[in-house]
Amino acid sequence: MKLPRRLFLGTLLAGFARPLLAAAPASSLRPRLRPEGLGAEEATPAETLLAEAGVTGISSFALARVGDAPNAPLLESHAPEASLPPASVGKCLTALYALEVLGPKHRFATRLMATGPLRNGRLDGDLILVGGGDPGLDTTDLAGIAARMKSAGLREVAGKFYYHGSALPEARLIDASQPDHLGYNPGVSALNLNYNRVHFEWKPEGGKWRVTMEARTKKYRPAVQIASMQIADRSSPVYTYADRGGRDEWTVSREALGKGGARWLPVRRPAAYAAEVFATLARSGGLVLKTPEPLRQLPQGMTEIARHESPPLGEIARLMLRYSNNLTAELLGLSATTRASGRPSSIPASARAMSQWAAERYGLNGVAMVDHSGLGDASRFPTEALVRMLSAPGVSQRLQPILKDVVLMDEQGRKVSRPGLTVVGKTGTLNFVSGLAGYADSRAGGSYAFAILSGDVPRRDALSRAERERPRGGRTWTARARRLQQALLLRWSQVYGSA
Repeated sequence: MKLPRRLFLGTLLAGFARPLLAAAPASSLRPRLRPEGLGAEEATPAETLLAEAGVTGISSFALARVGDAPNAPLLESHAPEASLPPASVGKCLTALYALEVLGPKHRFATRLMATGPLRNGRLDGDLILVGGGDPGLDTTDLAGIAARMKSAGLREVAGKFYYHGSALPEARLIDASQPDHLGYNPGVSALNLNYNRVHFEWKPEGGKWRVTMEARTKKYRPAVQIASMQIADRSSPVYTYADRGGRDEWTVSREALGKGGARWLPVRRPAAYAAEVFATLARSGGLVLKTPEPLRQLPQGMTEIARHESPPLGEIARLMLRYSNNLTAELLGLSATTRASGRPSSIPASARAMSQWAAERYGLNGVAMVDHSGLGDASRFPTEALVRMLSAPGVSQRLQPILKDVVLMDEQGRKVSRPGLTVVGKTGTLNFVSGLAGYADSRAGGSYAFAILSGDVPRRDALSRAERERPRGGRTWTARARRLQQALLLRWSQVYGSA
């Protein structure tokens, strides 16, 4: 029996949430919008909404007025100190951490360096590709570096070709509990490419399958050797992965290939991947480099031949929150920790430093992140701490403009016309974990910070690694949690929309 082709379709940006559908609940969770001027007694009580939601596990929320004193009572809350995974809602802390430590104008530089003099087109020394933590570097950007290298007159390299990705901690993946083939859980280093994913495509050709593994962008599609794919005669599992000889070796089930398709797969050695692609691009421009080799420590006295700079961090943070890219979050957090206190030993060590920063900077209690993206389910972030952070002086000016609009929906899933609140926020989704946090502005000028988290941690913990892509009951649970979020937002729209 062939598996459907949609199991293989990847998205260009890892970490995007899938639409989750479920049957309507027996009773509506959405309170009716009040007529203008009626009081809070017309809104459905929050406790009733929680009881009707049908969300197993724990649901927690908190609401505060932006600008209130740090110890001011919350306007509304339920289990605000509950210790729950924030999922991608935790990226709000990461964005704030990076913006405050690095600054919104910070740019990440990828540099091509030389260890000797360049004379008559010949470099008498080594060439080094040096990563600076740019999360958005792609093959087109590398081609630009190669073009600038050629314009600088480099035609021959007497020495070796090195790559340096260890200015930040290197990791084969972000979270070891995820299935191997998920593109939103790639390797991490200071030298990254194409969000550390490789484009796998399969097409029927002459009665056989034509398989490619490429570092693809719109303009370039160089084939890579660091990742390979073999078709296996089996029905399941769909994919297998092995780390052999410094290469990512994949197999895919023949029965699942359908009529052809493509998806992005994670790359486990991003710095080596980037170096291989750069060597290919250099060769197409007439410069043959030696096989790339890793370099842990940079030598003194280097000179720069070419570079590529990222957009400013403020724009990168906005895109991270909009598209919830996990690699970007990890690189922003690691870079901020490196700037604040020196290169950390690992992603978890940096996440602990970020959590400690949050405690010291904003007096937050109970924050314990294990990464910067929220992908690891061992992270904890109480809703009270989230709201205290979001409502602290100066924070809304940094975060509110870069959060995504949240549309308020009625019980039929239709957009509410003229709601009392305009809402922006960050969502977060793991299996049996769902969250939403952000800001709500009333028509009368009041501004509020809110956080809503739901989590059935025992149910999530019971999943095997293979079940974590599409667990039974996961879509229904998440749909209920999201309806609860909408119900609470509509309640607050009624109660505070004219305040």
